[in-house]
Amino acid sequence: MKFSLMEPRYEAMNYRRCGRSGLLMSEISLGFWHNFGGTADYGTCRAIVEYAFDHGVTCYDLANNYGPPYGSAETTFGRIFRDSLQSHRDEMVITTKAGHDMWPGPYGEWGSRKSVMASLDQSLKRMGLDYVDIFYSHRPDPDTPIEETMQALADIVRSGKALYAGISKYPPEMAQRAYDYLKEARTPCLVYQGRYNMLDSTPEEHILPQAEKNGVGYVAFSPLAQGLLTDRYLNGIPEGSRMTRSRFLTPDVLTDDMLAGLRSLNEEAAASGLTLARYALKWILRRPEVTSVIVGASSVEQLADSLKAVL
Repeated sequence: MKFSLMEPRYEAMNYRRCGRSGLLMSEISLGFWHNFGGTADYGTCRAIVEYAFDHGVTCYDLANNYGPPYGSAETTFGRIFRDSLQSHRDEMVITTKAGHDMWPGPYGEWGSRKSVMASLDQSLKRMGLDYVDIFYSHRPDPDTPIEETMQALADIVRSGKALYAGISKYPPEMAQRAYDYLKEARTPCLVYQGRYNMLDSTPEEHILPQAEKNGVGYVAFSPLAQGLLTDRYLNGIPEGSRMTRSRFLTPDVLTDDMLAGLRSLNEEAAASGLTLARYALKWILRRPEVTSVIVGASSVEQLADSLKAVL
């Protein structure tokens, strides 16, 4: 689809305030965990990103080790940014993360000051950016003092290499310590990113109310449970699907009980005039604590269907 940079693009999207900050985020964010690595077709990747921007998606979610191989999703994004979107930098919220395995040796993962700061410098080079809008600690480090990781985030914000700090996948007790430290450091945590979907509603018990109490926004990843909450697996496992090639989504997940549950949800969606994917996205967005939902896409058509969830 031709990139039009259509003027009414922001009329096609809803925007929510992130916690008690001044930042508005598009209800749908485009995620780069899959489909944008070094083996992906560049033309398809570019078309997806351009379509997203053209339809009001302002938020682009990356991490240092997204690929495969590690780093290649950021490289792909950087190329698309240079080719299409560089003049629109101030209309975009670009995020990245550090904490998972990235490079060999003792400093290539987790949450030490050295690892976190080196990772962001590498990410900025891959994307060709001077700064990111949000920089996340991607996971809690059981061995590094949380004060060290949070101080690194605070110093990164003060340096101008990121505008806001966020955390991802922290358990409630550690999340509260992070919120308290960053508040004391006068760089309050902007956002918590975590898994949330119709098959995993555990954030509703502690994480969502805790974030709201602390003035922190919530961004949901894996809203479609890596494709389970679509029509793809309603009749079994299609050849070539993610379940046949991913270590994160394996065939043993699709039990008879799971399949029956997915078919029941699909019937509910159809009764509402929705696809299962749109139904699942709307289910998440029903919560006022949720700022944005990260969707992946392997095609423009797939993204277009997800974007209908905000209508």
